[in-house]
Order: sequence, then C-alpha cells, then structure tokens
Amino acid sequence: MTRFDTVRAVQWRDDGLYLLDQRLLPDEVVYLPIGDHRSAAQAIRDMVVRGAPAIGIAAAYAMALAARECDGQPDWRRCLEAAAATLNAARPTAVNLAWAVARQLRVLDQLEPGQTPFAALLAEAERIQAEDVSANRHMGALGTVFLPDDCGVLTHCNTGSLATGGYGTALGVIRAAVEEGKQIRVYADETRPWLQGARLTAWELQQDGIPVKLVVDSAAASLMAAGKVQAVIVGADRIAANGDTANKIGTYGLAVLAHHHKIPFLVAAPTSTIDFDTPSGRDIRIEERAAEEITHIKGRAVAPAATQVENPAFDVTPAELITAIITEAGIVEAPNSERMSRLRPR
Repeated sequence: MTRFDTVRAVQWRDDGLYLLDQRLLPDEVVYLPIGDHRSAAQAIRDMVVRGAPAIGIAAAYAMALAARECDGQPDWRRCLEAAAATLNAARPTAVNLAWAVARQLRVLDQLEPGQTPFAALLAEAERIQAEDVSANRHMGALGTVFLPDDCGVLTHCNTGSLATGGYGTALGVIRAAVEEGKQIRVYADETRPWLQGARLTAWELQQDGIPVKLVVDSAAASLMAAGKVQAVIVGADRIAANGDTANKIGTYGLAVLAHHHKIPFLVAAPTSTIDFDTPSGRDIRIEERAAEEITHIKGRAVAPAATQVENPAFDVTPAELITAIITEAGIVEAPNSERMSRLRPR
C-alpha cells in the first residue's frame, strides 16, 4: 500500500472473512467476523459492505466460506450452487456480485484431482481482490489525463478503497492525480440517504491527507456555476453494453448539470462492471430500498410518521451525457455500443 491507499474494507484473515462495518463510520472502525455465506449475504444487503467491486470481492470470499460449509455433503456442488443463489439475491443492481459468484462457480469445473473446493475458491477470491487493486491503480493512472494540474473535482457516493479491493475507482483517479503532484481540491457531496460522501469519502480522504470539502447534494449547481468544479468523477454499479451507467441515486442529475456547464463527466469502473448482456440502461433492474433509509437518520425520525416514500438506490445516466468511461483496459470517450464493444472480452 502507498501513502494514498491506507484502507482495506474486505479482509481475509487466518480464521475467515472480516468486513469493515461501513454503517458505523466515521465514529467507529469495527471489522465484523463473517462466519458463513448467509451472514455474508446479509452483510451485503444491510450495507455493511457496499460499492460494486467490494461487494463482488466479499461474495467471492463468501463462496469460499460456503465451500467450507458444504464440505462432506454428498452433493457439495448443489450445496455451493444454492449458496451462489443466496448471494446473487442479496443486491440485484451491482453486476460485480453476480460476476464474482459466476467466476467462482467456474473454478469448480477446473478442480485438480484431490484439490478441495475451499482451497481453490479461497485462492480465486484472493486473485479477484488483487486484480481489482491492480486494475484500480492502472485506471487511476489512465484517468488523470482528464484532470487539469489545478482542479476542483466533485465526487458522488464513495468510490475509494472502502468500495473496492483497494485504491479505488473514481477516488483512484484522484489519488493518482495527487501522486503526480497535481493540485486537486475534492468536493464530496453528502450523498443522501446513506450519506456515503459525508461518512465515508470525507473520512477516507482524511486518512490519506487529501484536501476535501463536504457539500450538500443540492450545492452542485452553484459550485459549477461559480467555476469551482473542473470535473465530475463517479463510479458505477453496472454499465450497459451501450455505455448507459447505473450508479448511486443522484448521479444522473450531476451528469445533466455537468453537461449544462460544459464540465467533463467521467465514470471510472473496472471492466467487470460492464454487463455486455444488458443492451441499455432501460434493461437495468433498479433496487428499491426501505423507506426508513429516507425517513430516519441513525434511527431517529426526520419525517412525519406514515410518510409515503419512493427510494430507488440507483439511477441511470445515459451514455450521451458521459464524457468518458475509464477502465483498466482503456478509456472509452463519448461511449456508445460500438466503442464499448472494444472492451468486450475476446
């Protein structure tokens, strides 16, 4: 790890999986022991771990836990497939989850004679995490070309080490720019309703000593109009084959504002987040979450009782509003189906 990469949200220790409980940040730094795949699925649903790449990595390790649970069962393969279904159902929008689980299931078809599923799946989960960190560092280096030497950057949600295997996607680009010596001023919007910008991004950047100012979500337009923002950079939970991008609710609005103010709107995500089986954003299932996430903050009501709520967790930004999608395999400017297809695995 470098000076600008000090946090690991998903850790495998000698006795099993540990997840940094991001619901408690910034007040407490607590790693929860996860003993089985059902506990892992619940932790994903409850946002103990969040961020598409981190969810995928946690699910990969959860498959190793499931292998340990299924050991000795007559039909251990069916047992593992049932565990995979449980994990896949935990959060439907983030494609990295299903991608990691499918990758682990493919490992079962390649077991060497005498090799146990647990050892093979644990090794693959460790590879997935290491590949994610490497991909993040590479896309970070690629993405700095879009950030001027003196630059105000607006971020949404959390896209750093907390949301990934390490280093980060959108925050990885920011980290790489800082490492290059660029003068970067980060504006982290609070990101209702879970306040990932306030609780997580501000905390994570403080750990690395990167200048950050917290702003309310509704300040974005005035910051852009005042010339304080030279780029908007976000992550992604699922990117469709045509470049339409599902990300934390509020991302679409930022893209519209950036387009109006002629500011680059950038998406940084690993290629594992691209779902070539989903033609466009219209085909992305958007997760609807509990009303209490909006009506309450830390268990305290902030809205009248019985208030009706609509709480989509994500929205979809059309590709035509995206300046560039930055991946470890290259940059796609002005994304569309033809340009995105260049990133399709051969």
